[in-house]
Amino acid sequence: MNPSFHRFISDATRLTQSGNLRAATAAIMAALRGSAVPSASASASSDADVVARDVKRETTAAAEPVKPTNAGLSGQFINGSHTEAGGMRDYKLYVPPGDSGQALPLVVMLHGCTQNPDDFAAGTGMNEAALRQGFFVLYPAQAQSANPSRCWNWFKHTHQKRGRGEPAILAGMTREVISRYNIDSRRVYVAGLSAGGAMAAILGDAYPDIFAAVGVHSGLATGAATNVQEALGAMKSGASGAASSGQTPPTIVFHGDEDTTVHPANGEQVAAASAGASAPELLRARSDNGREYTRRVYRKAGGEVVAEHWAVHGAGHAWSGGSARGSYTDTTGPDATEEMLRFFFLNKLPDTR
Repeated sequence: MNPSFHRFISDATRLTQSGNLRAATAAIMAALRGSAVPSASASASSDADVVARDVKRETTAAAEPVKPTNAGLSGQFINGSHTEAGGMRDYKLYVPPGDSGQALPLVVMLHGCTQNPDDFAAGTGMNEAALRQGFFVLYPAQAQSANPSRCWNWFKHTHQKRGRGEPAILAGMTREVISRYNIDSRRVYVAGLSAGGAMAAILGDAYPDIFAAVGVHSGLATGAATNVQEALGAMKSGASGAASSGQTPPTIVFHGDEDTTVHPANGEQVAAASAGASAPELLRARSDNGREYTRRVYRKAGGEVVAEHWAVHGAGHAWSGGSARGSYTDTTGPDATEEMLRFFFLNKLPDTR
């Protein structure tokens, strides 16, 4: 365990015991991003346990995206925003080139703490994959007024259920983008890193009618924590009895087995929420870039894959196979972007027409 992480946990525990939940929440965010813990006065603006509220926009108002007639040879990366009763969030949307008339998939990408859409797009290479394969990519941006470190608030009980807080905002944003562009609503997926991975798991559980599959990289399972103390424990050693809705979509998990920020046991718990009690098929191999990994594939009795768990050996808290152009990436691991897309496109929601 990273000595800095021990210090964060010690500080947060002390702050929690003294009743300073705001400062303790800031300690969790510091642990997730691997930086210094803010002072109690500096973290006083962190809203530790409150229902999501309207969030004032912090950037210059962006023009509403317009459905393009020609997105150019390399596509477009455009700005937008979405407002729900619970608040507003900016986003960026990658629009692939051309107009074949065919409805295309959508991948929603949730960045980690201290990141933003541009950084996350650069590190994961998801826009380049979308250009090659033909799909849209939506990058919601966490507001600094909602979380000082731009973490998604996965560890607050007010942001973990359908129709409330950030899950409601993100689901509403996804629906709006689907309605505005030529997107196949049966092929919509969500993935995230760290705090974004934890929020992706929550979205899958809360909105299985929107998301056909989920990707969680270095994240935590739905219900891993509902308050500061539980979050610290889950990040240190895994959650005890993470809750699932029972409707978890098929899920692919990546986690470095030397992650000292979010314990690797959390990745196993995310996979278990989708896999249930099925026994996995096991494969150990080495990526083209050099890291060994163990891949576990879980199937239903009829052979349908419901979960994959990739333990990347020797990797820390970083997007496997990512680009050094972005933060929190490991260029030597198996390509999480390509493997998640492969997994996603095997799944789609049933036709309800």
